Amino acid sequence: MDKSSSTQQAYIEGFRRQKRIVTFWQIFICILFFALWEITTRVGLLNDFIFSSPSRILKNFWIMSSDGTLFYHIGITLFETFLSFFIVLFAGILLSVLLWWNRSLAAIIEPYLITLNSLPKTALAPIFIVWLGNNMKTIIVCAISLAIFGTVINLTACFNQMDPDKLLLIQTLGGGRREMLQKVIIPGSIPNIISNMKVNIGLCLVGVIIGEFLSANAGLGYLIVYGSQVFKLDWVLMSIVVLCIIAAALYGCLNLIEKIYNNRHK
Repeated sequence: MDKSSSTQQAYIEGFRRQKRIVTFWQIFICILFFALWEITTRVGLLNDFIFSSPSRILKNFWIMSSDGTLFYHIGITLFETFLSFFIVLFAGILLSVLLWWNRSLAAIIEPYLITLNSLPKTALAPIFIVWLGNNMKTIIVCAISLAIFGTVINLTACFNQMDPDKLLLIQTLGGGRREMLQKVIIPGSIPNIISNMKVNIGLCLVGVIIGEFLSANAGLGYLIVYGSQVFKLDWVLMSIVVLCIIAAALYGCLNLIEKIYNNRHK
């Protein structure tokens, strides 16, 4: 018993040590990258007008944060991202339930879903501008189009792969498809739904930025395009760094939700 306990303790300590090593190297590589970037621009190996530098990015961040300009653009991008994300989430679940419920409809629509999912969404963006106008609706639809088809395909496949024994048990007890959906399909698909959410939050952010490149007067995508047009490359790189931070934070939040769910349903 003591030997088993000590072996388990050694395993836990080894796991924690490995996690600390990974975290250390992640932080070290990030710091090294920014340090080398700053040094090479200061000594003239890189042109700081073209490549900017961490110090110039921080200076611009401080200036645009002080007058609220940066937070305004961040707020616009986050609003568009969250709105498109939740539309994709709820519409994806509803459409997947519909296709699971009606197998004939699923068989008819499947090739169209696969085709639309494979289509480069940047090709659709100009069409959305013509149809919807140069406004926020175009940006949100662009973001939705990037994530919705893959979500429906993945969730429908997940619904169809549920344990047949559990479904048969419900049928034996006199339950119908509604009971299967409530008792087996939805509860059993939550891990897959969360995994899709982790992917979709990034896709929606990418879709929003693509939309803002083409059809916006505010947002981080607009800031990147405007900065490149007037050769304010500090704005461009600052916006890219902010986008990286936002993407990491959003993914981290959903990863935390997944861990909490997994811990409660072990």
